[in-house]
Amino acid sequence: MKQSAMETDDSASRTERAYQRLRREILQGELAPNERLRVADLEERFELGLTPIREALARLASEGLVSMEARRGARVLETSPAELMDLMKTRREIERLCLTQSIQLGDAEWEAEVVAASHVLARTSLPDLADPSAISSVWEANHRRFHTALVSACGSEWLLRFWNQLVDHSQRYRKIRLKGPLVARDVQAEHQAILDAVLKRDAQLAVALMDSHLRETEEAVKAALS
Repeated sequence: MKQSAMETDDSASRTERAYQRLRREILQGELAPNERLRVADLEERFELGLTPIREALARLASEGLVSMEARRGARVLETSPAELMDLMKTRREIERLCLTQSIQLGDAEWEAEVVAASHVLARTSLPDLADPSAISSVWEANHRRFHTALVSACGSEWLLRFWNQLVDHSQRYRKIRLKGPLVARDVQAEHQAILDAVLKRDAQLAVALMDSHLRETEEAVKAALS
């Protein structure tokens, strides 16, 4: 018997809900690197059906967030210092292109969004290792908004697509940093310096500051991994 349009839409909706929930839990570190993802366990927890969860896992595998192993099921993608170095090197290259082109092409509305995102981020409490719950999620969201605003005027959908994928994977590693040793740095000052260079349309300085900003994060994550 053929599925009705309503049944098809409901199945797609359940798959999307499963995908979004799994993706969020992976990026926020609720599902740990290399953690086994048993379909039956996820179905019991999500109550969305086995097929939507399998389809969601396949979609996440295509994004590189989940690894699928024959006869062994699915796992959250493992982390490693080597993968971190490769990831961050690639992100810095893409970030350089996106930021440079945004500074060249961005208009007054782009500047206004960058300033607004910076303002909100500067007034958001940094993640607290003693209580890394809702506040951390709010900071992550505002931090993502600021970085997204900076590159949003680059004029290339492909560059932004690659950039977003790299930032997603970077976020997994940033969560690891929150569990590791504290590294003294003034993140808000780093953001402000980048903002000032962007508003002056000094692409060379902005890129250098962003490169340093990302390298500092990489070093902090390396310390946590070790």
